[in-house]
Amino acid sequence: MTRTIRGFARSPAAIRASIGIPLTARAAGYTRERMAAGRGALDGLSLSMILRRIRSIPTGTTMNAIGRTACALAVALAVAPAAPAQQDALPTREEMWEIIQRQQAIIEDLRRRVGAADAAIAENRDRLDETDEKVEATGDFVESTMMDGADSGGWWSDTQLGGYGEVHYNAGGGKQQIDVHRFVLFLGHDFTDEIRFAGELEVEHALAGDGKPGEVEVEQAFIEYDFAANHSARAGVFLIPVGILNETHEPPTFFGVERNDVEKNIIPTTWWEAGVGLAGGLGGGLSYDISAHSGLGVKDDYKIRGGRRKVAEAPAENPAFTGRLRYTGMPGVEIAATAQYQDDVTQNTGMEAVSATLIEGHADIRRGMFGLRALAARWELDGEGPAALGRDVQWGWFVEPSVRFDAGGTEIGLFTRYSWHDNDAGNDDDTGIGQFDIGANIWLHEDVVLKVDHAFVEKDGGDYNRFNAGVGFQF
Repeated sequence: MTRTIRGFARSPAAIRASIGIPLTARAAGYTRERMAAGRGALDGLSLSMILRRIRSIPTGTTMNAIGRTACALAVALAVAPAAPAQQDALPTREEMWEIIQRQQAIIEDLRRRVGAADAAIAENRDRLDETDEKVEATGDFVESTMMDGADSGGWWSDTQLGGYGEVHYNAGGGKQQIDVHRFVLFLGHDFTDEIRFAGELEVEHALAGDGKPGEVEVEQAFIEYDFAANHSARAGVFLIPVGILNETHEPPTFFGVERNDVEKNIIPTTWWEAGVGLAGGLGGGLSYDISAHSGLGVKDDYKIRGGRRKVAEAPAENPAFTGRLRYTGMPGVEIAATAQYQDDVTQNTGMEAVSATLIEGHADIRRGMFGLRALAARWELDGEGPAALGRDVQWGWFVEPSVRFDAGGTEIGLFTRYSWHDNDAGNDDDTGIGQFDIGANIWLHEDVVLKVDHAFVEKDGGDYNRFNAGVGFQF
């Protein structure tokens, strides 16, 4: 049967197709069994009643509900049994037009909703793009600010913090103890490219004060000024340029738990004074250091190590003068010589004036896995007081061969050292102290080291052995 809607001839199948209803029940997913069940459910249900249900659908109904209703209509049109015309009359033209208008309204509403969703998505995308631009601009601003601060010499870029420390265990020679031997903090600051500050604050033996074993010491605090290319001047408290360990004595930089006795008792390491100095390069790997500074103030035993006053309200009646030449023109090679003179190491304390001269030379060589350190130092004190005690000559020397190698990512070093020193070398007695050391360093990191060694000490009055172990670090 064909119906005419506003001049168009439409069959029921065409009408169903125009409003999106599948042409067949199978196209809508209905099986033969479901179609049979549908026929039973549609018994007594006329097409006009189905149409009235469609007209009763609210305009806000979802597409799923509309689809289900449309499918039900398709099934009804496809499978409903023939009936008398008065019971199964097709909708009138006006009714069909009303159905189409409803469907069109629903479609338009859905289009409006989809359009609104698209607009919201586009708006959110614009907001995200705007946010990204703001975040990027903020990052650029922060980076630019930090770079400007760095260029302007802010403290965060011009100040350096460092330090080192070591803990020791010693057993032998009449003692067995563990000790926080020292902990040192370094602070540096660059005022300009040419002017800088360097300072070190040290705590020895963990506790300081009356009746305590340790000390708190300002080991360095000086201003350095580069007045020309490769030449600088310094003023303040600085380490005396002598020996191997006096200027470079962080635990990862040397073998053995304890510092060698020659540099400790003869030079004496660690030794700092207050004064002024010049340093620079002469070309070809040769450099110089010259300085005028506060000097030693020995007691009436004339022992050099006991003459360090550490710039603590130290007498300054008689300054000292130190000069060093050093060669580093080959990789891994340092050869140096130092001389110092002081016209009175008693500092006019009422004792006889005693002039003193120090001569020191050393070689520090590392070629590949093999290393060698050797040093000799000698003091001569001119006066009847030190001569009477045999301390007008105090000197010592050591030789230290070593080998370093990689062991699966951990560097291991083995060393031996023989040293000899005598603070009473001016007499005819056998007062020298000889010591043979053998040990190992294990570098867990280039700045973290574990140490162990055994010392065999030979001295007048009895030989003894000493075992040492320790951990050290620098940063």
